[in-house]
Amino acid sequence: MTPFPGSGLAKGLAVTLRTMTKKTVTEQYPDTQPDLPPRTRGVIGLFEENCTVCMLCARECPDWCIYIDSHKETVPAAAPGGRERSRNVLDRFAIDFSLCMYCGICIEVCPFDALFWSPEFEYAETDIHELTHERDKLREWMWTVPAPPALDPGAEEPKEIAAARKTAEKLAATQAAAEAAEAAEAAEAAQAAEVTDAAEVTGVAQTAPEPAEPGHVESTSPTDPPEGQP
Repeated sequence: MTPFPGSGLAKGLAVTLRTMTKKTVTEQYPDTQPDLPPRTRGVIGLFEENCTVCMLCARECPDWCIYIDSHKETVPAAAPGGRERSRNVLDRFAIDFSLCMYCGICIEVCPFDALFWSPEFEYAETDIHELTHERDKLREWMWTVPAPPALDPGAEEPKEIAAARKTAEKLAATQAAAEAAEAAEAAEAAQAAEVTDAAEVTGVAQTAPEPAEPGHVESTSPTDPPEGQP
């Protein structure tokens, strides 16, 4: 259906009229914190353990506001006869938020999930130099990152989670089997010890002398006369 001329203008005016009739609400900030959307772009947090110093975030940043320094270290061989390897060690990771335009490219291109959006926005400073957050400050922002939203109930389980769950179940089954085997060995050892103790007790009982009858005293004195003699 072809829209009639001026329909776009009429829709725009309708939106303006609906907005003009709404009641104005004033939020009492900072006494009352605003209710921010879940995908608010406040500040960037760094999960340092996931960073491999690949430099993708610094190279892709359009404002060149990410500063990274690192050095290489030699890692000994994991097994005898293996080859030594070298790895990058992070020395500095800083973001200058006075230059950042919050495009989120650094977070999108990070292949190891080391950068995250935090909804925190109250980090204004009187000195522009204080807006350059070093790795320690970025790590503090990491603990304010909200948990990811729940998956759709009808969605398939991610392959990474499924693989991790299967591995955990396999390890748990192996550990349970090992514990059961240890318990069985301990039970067999205890049973064998009981049988040995019972055999020793039986042998002692068989070799013990019979008790003498009451009132009957056996005499082995050499002065007793032999039988048949007065």
